[in-house]
Amino acid sequence: MRDVEVIAEPAAAVVALDPVRARLLAELREPASAATLAAKVSLTRQKVNYHLRQLEAHGLVEVAETRTWGGLTERLLVATAAGFVIAPEPLGAPARANPLSAAYLIALAARMVREVGRLARRAGSAGKAVPVFALDTEIRFATPADRAAFADELTAAVSRVAAKYHDEQAPDGRWQRLVLAVHPRPKDADT
Repeated sequence: MRDVEVIAEPAAAVVALDPVRARLLAELREPASAATLAAKVSLTRQKVNYHLRQLEAHGLVEVAETRTWGGLTERLLVATAAGFVIAPEPLGAPARANPLSAAYLIALAARMVREVGRLARRAGSAGKAVPVFALDTEIRFATPADRAAFADELTAAVSRVAAKYHDEQAPDGRWQRLVLAVHPRPKDADT
């Protein structure tokens, strides 16, 4: 089971967002049969089976085990990931590539979710890890001028470090994407 699966297909997103199926996905962190799930979610086994088939058809659950007894075969299913994220699909690019606009930042975040989700899926299938690095911190600026000075200094520092390590001609070099964002922390955000 993967930690997080990015759902990129619109049809799979529709299936996962159904309230009953979302509840079944939450229950399927551990393998369970349709009969067991039916008792937990107060639905008939037939309805649960219908929803499980939809989830299975889109790769959101898989067979963990089968048991045969008395001529019947019971399938135990499990979610393919502990958590799921729906990849945002932008309906067009922002009008201008203004790095100071919220629309630009949202478009970059959407691209990052799509790209890293696809890389993680491929790497997981090959039994490999994706070489990623993430940094998350918070900073409180005294004034808007301090924020602007910080942005200028950070831009210069990142440009200097990127230029130091960038090698356009490296025969076995691997391109990497660097995205750096600063945005206000919402008042209701976890600290």
